[in-house]
Amino acid sequence: MGFLLEGLLAITWKQIVMYAIGGILIYLALKKDFEPALLMPMGFGAILVNLPNTGVINQMVEGIGESQGIIQWLFEIGIEASEAMPLLLFIGIGAMIDFGPLLSNPKMFLFGAAAQFGIFITVIIACLLGFPMKDAAAIGIIGAADGPTSILVSQVLKSQYMGAIAVAAYSYMALVPIIQPLAIRLTTTKKERLIRMPYNPKSVSRTTRILFPIIVSIIAGIVAPMSVSLVGFLMFGNLLRECGCLERLSETAQGTLANLITLLLGITISFSMQAEQFLTLQTVMIMGLGLAAFVFDTVAGVMFAKVLNLFLKEKVNPMVGAAGISAFPMSARVIQKMAIQEDSTNHLLMHAIGANVSGQIASVLAGGMILYLVPQMIR
Repeated sequence: MGFLLEGLLAITWKQIVMYAIGGILIYLALKKDFEPALLMPMGFGAILVNLPNTGVINQMVEGIGESQGIIQWLFEIGIEASEAMPLLLFIGIGAMIDFGPLLSNPKMFLFGAAAQFGIFITVIIACLLGFPMKDAAAIGIIGAADGPTSILVSQVLKSQYMGAIAVAAYSYMALVPIIQPLAIRLTTTKKERLIRMPYNPKSVSRTTRILFPIIVSIIAGIVAPMSVSLVGFLMFGNLLRECGCLERLSETAQGTLANLITLLLGITISFSMQAEQFLTLQTVMIMGLGLAAFVFDTVAGVMFAKVLNLFLKEKVNPMVGAAGISAFPMSARVIQKMAIQEDSTNHLLMHAIGANVSGQIASVLAGGMILYLVPQMIR
C-alpha cells in the first residue's frame, strides 16, 4: 500500500495531462480509425514514458545504478544515432506505391511540386515567431503530410521538438478527411468542383516502370543530394515491386517490414513526449504551425490547378490539385469522395492518385532540400 501511495504522489499534473493526450490518441486510432497503426502506439507510449519510476527510460535505481530503458534505447539506436527506422519504412512505402497513374499522366508531377508550397511559407512564419532556423525548418516539413520525412528531418537537424513535430505530422495526416474538404470548399466554387476529367489511361511498359525509380534516384542525387537516403529507399522499395521477379521481397517490404517498423516507430517516438519537454507553449505553437502548413499545401495545390486552367483547353478539376500532398492514398480517396458528392458520375480517383503519388516524391525531395539548405544557412 505504501508503494502505491508513493507512486501516486510522484505523479505530476503535467504527467496527468500526458495520460489524457495519450488516451485521446488511442481513441482517435481505435474509435475513429485515424492512422491506428501509428497513433495507438504513440498514445500508449506517451502514457508509458510519463509513468514515474519505470524502466522504459534510462534512470538511476538505488542500490543498482543506471537502468537502461527500452524505449530510450530504441530511440537512441533507431532514430537518434542512425535514422534507421524512418528510412527502412520508406522501403515499405515504396513497395506499396503504383506509379502507373502518374506515369500515364505526367502533368500530375506539377501538382506534387505545387502542394509543397506550405512547407516553405511555414518555415518563414516559424522564424518570425522566434524559432531557430533548424527548428523552423523541421516544423515546416509537417506540411509535407509525410510522418517519416518529418521525423527524419527533425532528427537530422537535431530539433528539440521532435515529439511535438511527430505528433502534429501524424495527427494531421489522420485528419485529412476533415481538414482537406474544408480547405477545398473555401477555395473552390461548385462549378469548379463539378469539372469532369475523363480518364484515358496510357499503357505504361514494364521497362518504363523499372527505369522510373532508377532515374528518379539519380536526378534526386544531382538536384538535392541530401534527399538520396529518402528518395533512394522509397524508389528501392518501388523497384522491388516493379521488377517482376522479387514478389516475395516486395510482399515482405509491404507487409512484415512496414508493419514492424511502423509499430516500433510509433512507440519509440513517444520517448520525446515526456511531460516536462512536451507540455510547453512551443508545442502549442508547433501544432498551430503544422495545421497552417497542411492547409497552405492543400490551398496551393488547388490554386495552382486554377492557374493552369487559364491556359488549358481541357480543364483540371481544382480538387485534384489538393491531392498533391503526400498523405497517400488517403488524400486521393478524399478527392474522389468529394467529387461523387458533387456529381455521382464524376470519378476523379485515378487523377487524384497520380497527383498523390507525385506528392510522395515531392515531399521527400522537399525534405532533402531542407536538409541541404538549412545547415548552409546556419553556418
